[in-house]
Amino acid sequence: MVDHDAWSDQQSSTTVSVDGHDLAVAYHEDGPDESAAPPVVFLHGIPTWSFLWRDIVPAVAEDRRTIAPDLVGYGNSAMGDGFDRSIRAQEEMLEALLDDLGLEAIALVAHDIGGGVALRFAAHNPERVEQLVLSNAVCYDSWPVEFVSNLGLPSTADLEREDLEEQLDSAFVEGAYGEADPEFVAGMKAPWLTDEGHLSLVRDAVATNTNHTTEIDYGAIAAETLLLWGEDDVMQPYAYAERLAEDIADAELEPLSDAYHWVPEDRADAYADRLREFLTGAEV
Repeated sequence: MVDHDAWSDQQSSTTVSVDGHDLAVAYHEDGPDESAAPPVVFLHGIPTWSFLWRDIVPAVAEDRRTIAPDLVGYGNSAMGDGFDRSIRAQEEMLEALLDDLGLEAIALVAHDIGGGVALRFAAHNPERVEQLVLSNAVCYDSWPVEFVSNLGLPSTADLEREDLEEQLDSAFVEGAYGEADPEFVAGMKAPWLTDEGHLSLVRDAVATNTNHTTEIDYGAIAAETLLLWGEDDVMQPYAYAERLAEDIADAELEPLSDAYHWVPEDRADAYADRLREFLTGAEV
């Protein structure tokens, strides 16, 4: 199991243009370049970064090339002020990153606001997304949740570092099923515990915008879709997965029991096995 420092060391970086801003995007890449199947792109949410997929990427990379970027404003990507971090802007970042890497067809696996980015991209580019996996993803009017809204309050920028860390501890512990892994919690908090990261987290939270998912034409999504959803989540409830299953033409709904919001962490083995089975069409 890789820790967050090792994960960061394994990342590459490139520069893409988003709304006219040249922004650094860090991404973790693994798996065989020569695979005939499209690469699998993993998108995280708030307040996480690509380290969310630490236990999932290695399993998928046995068969497929994997790319797990940090959204702009997150992780080891650009964190400075002066650019939009909304899921509309993150969709533009994703498209620019794929173009920079020379990728056309892909599979998308996404969690939380990364799911909102993936839904937008799949609806706007149905020819590029062959498979789509959504886990406890923001959609319709399901977000932002109170915890994230509170992170965007001006007072959060003035919090002592210890108080911010306590808020993040609560989110990662309460959003987990059972006892949260200290290594997971430490890794998720790490990017935010600097002056730049602290302010960037506030900017990220302010940028959450429900309009960017209520405006999606969900019927335009053509990808074979798996809704692999932690059924005990209170932040992105299972009822929204059921709604997505009705609106996306080729969607399969599969709950994961004993899982709250951080489902790739709560049920890592079961999640990785089901994901590989879906992506390859073969039982693992």
